Amino acid sequence: MTSRFRHVALIGKYQASGARAQADARDSVMEDIGAFLESQGCTVYVERPTCEEADDTDDTLPAHPRYEALSVEEIGQRCDLGLVVGGDGTMLGIGRQLASYGIPLIGINRGRLGFITDIPLDNYQATLIPMLAGEYEEDHRSLMQARVVRDGASVFDAFAMNDVVVNRGATSGMVELRVSVGRHFVANQRADGLIIATPTGSTAYALSAGGPLLHPAVPGWVLVPIAPHTLSNRPVLLPDADEIVIELVGGRDASANFDMQSLASLAIGDRVVVRRSDFRVRFLHPRGWSYFDTLRKKLHWNEGGS
Repeated sequence: MTSRFRHVALIGKYQASGARAQADARDSVMEDIGAFLESQGCTVYVERPTCEEADDTDDTLPAHPRYEALSVEEIGQRCDLGLVVGGDGTMLGIGRQLASYGIPLIGINRGRLGFITDIPLDNYQATLIPMLAGEYEEDHRSLMQARVVRDGASVFDAFAMNDVVVNRGATSGMVELRVSVGRHFVANQRADGLIIATPTGSTAYALSAGGPLLHPAVPGWVLVPIAPHTLSNRPVLLPDADEIVIELVGGRDASANFDMQSLASLAIGDRVVVRRSDFRVRFLHPRGWSYFDTLRKKLHWNEGGS
């Protein structure tokens, strides 16, 4: 088969921290995947920070990488596909950055869970051949746009694909948060924190805190309290067309996390404002892929049953 994707960005870390043997193994995997893509008629590029990181760490990668290195912006402008090799965290990071360009992403799992990097590394070639030829399922995921507002001015902004989390300080007690949805006041809540999760993020921190699973096609968020003081304070499913505002009313050393990959410190009176982004992340899955298959596999449903 001939690939319908002519220009493919290979995204993932060439070198892991730790022993040299582990780093060499990771480099070898990336080189093997790159060679496979070339055999399918693709021109392969790598993300520029990946190469720079490798070049800065002794001689684990040749001084002249085999593939041209592009910035994220250049990948968005020049590539037809992003092939992400790593765990869900790697996919979250690049997914946020490439969403505005509309480039589809395929994930090869080298992490622990793999909810959104769902192709097993040991079977990637057989899975990718038909996908590169155009046989795949397409899956669009919502993205949050969040900002921290202080004294009427935005002091921090970020995208989030999984969740926005307002947390208490590591050594402090509960925080008090004033929550509004749309133009409506919801409640003042005392808890260890509060999670606003997308359907994608409903299988992450929100699930651990007792939240429900949301199918990716559901146009909503889930609002999940973390260890609330009032036991009747339960998770709430909200329409994603509404803006959510969380104001810090009380508590020390609180912070706002965005996909657990960027963080902003909060002061009393700060507001975390979350709305639906105009952009969506495009995932490609093997033909026949089902969200429910993913849940069964990753959450170990039906184990021990018939």
